[in-house]
Amino acid sequence: EIWEHKYRLKEPDGTPRDRTFEETVLRVARAAAEGERSGKRARERWTSRYAEAMASFSFLPAGRILAGAGTRRAVTLSNCFVMGPIPDDLGGIFDGVREAALTMQAGGGIGHDFSTLRPKGALVRSIGADASGPLSFMDVWDAMCRTIMSAGARRGAMMATMRCDHPDIEDFIAAKSDPARLRNFNLSVLVSDAFMTAVAEDRDWDLHFGGKVYHTLPARALWDRLMRATYDYAEPGVVFIDRVNARNNLRYCEDIHATNPCGEQPLPPYGACLLGSINLASLVAAPFTASAQLDTARLDELAGLGVRFLDSVVDVSHYPLEAQRREAKSKRRIGLGVTGLADALVMCGVRYGSAEAVALAGDWMRRVQDAAYAASAGLASEKGAFPLYDRERFAESANVAALDAEVRAAVHRHGVRNGCLTSIAP
Repeated sequence: EIWEHKYRLKEPDGTPRDRTFEETVLRVARAAAEGERSGKRARERWTSRYAEAMASFSFLPAGRILAGAGTRRAVTLSNCFVMGPIPDDLGGIFDGVREAALTMQAGGGIGHDFSTLRPKGALVRSIGADASGPLSFMDVWDAMCRTIMSAGARRGAMMATMRCDHPDIEDFIAAKSDPARLRNFNLSVLVSDAFMTAVAEDRDWDLHFGGKVYHTLPARALWDRLMRATYDYAEPGVVFIDRVNARNNLRYCEDIHATNPCGEQPLPPYGACLLGSINLASLVAAPFTASAQLDTARLDELAGLGVRFLDSVVDVSHYPLEAQRREAKSKRRIGLGVTGLADALVMCGVRYGSAEAVALAGDWMRRVQDAAYAASAGLASEKGAFPLYDRERFAESANVAALDAEVRAAVHRHGVRNGCLTSIAP
């Protein structure tokens, strides 16, 4: 039913072009293999391997890939994007709305940081009037999203972020108390290390913009307000933005202020969220028996296959904006993750959430991480590292330091094809 509704390729009149699920798989596999430039035989070989992995439900590309790859339609194969910075002027704001609309029309969800807009009541000197504030412009984005049907059968999704020191942060936190407002947005507060220190030490916290302090309140009062809203309305979420930037492989060439709509990929301006998942539940041998265990050799193999697949999709995808294409090609960011974790654990006789489950999941993910970086290093030796790769500065990343020594050596020797590699979609 899900395949029929969301991913089966059809003519505009509803006539199916994918006669079976296997034809959908072959369409997607062939499209991904088009990223191979080493000849017809290589493309056929990778088409076969990709198709086998998908048909067995061992590797599952994200929805935009399944729906759009190989269709020859002007749709993006990236699920989501973070958009460019919003200038604090009317023309720039509506340029941002236009870019967001074009991205959503092509099938991409979007994330935006609204911290760049002056607070409600601030003076707009050019016209001698008060600003309406970032939330009023979020309403404009929300109306745009209601109007545009995202490519395929689902409406677009959006993420809005705001810094914890913006003067309108209290209104941002309370926005979802109105059930009719901002229904197409997820909201997240960008929480800094400095703010968490102020909370821990029970200090006052300044809300400021453009060098002017608009309001001061106890940091704990603001934190409590945020927690209460999260409890009452399930929003806003929290992004520990300084931790995100500190752990980012690419912190030497980008600064992150927002995430994609579901929050699993913090992205720079015009960054794309290109996802695929290994289905752990398909890898358990002798499930529900005393000898049940995950096939780790197959896990390693699928991680390498997934990296190559997603790296090829970077090249064959359509990008609604030229800035998105440049960003994707310069860093070749992908998001290889897993699905079926709870099923795989119970098949192995392990209760989800137990200490044993945490340890086992950590072991499996360590293998995925090492295999993904090893595969990306292999791709770099074959096709070249991503254009903005800097050997010394990339090696300083905490993620690279955590790799197996042999994998770390391969990364240092060859570089990597992909600036960021792993991501766990919700």
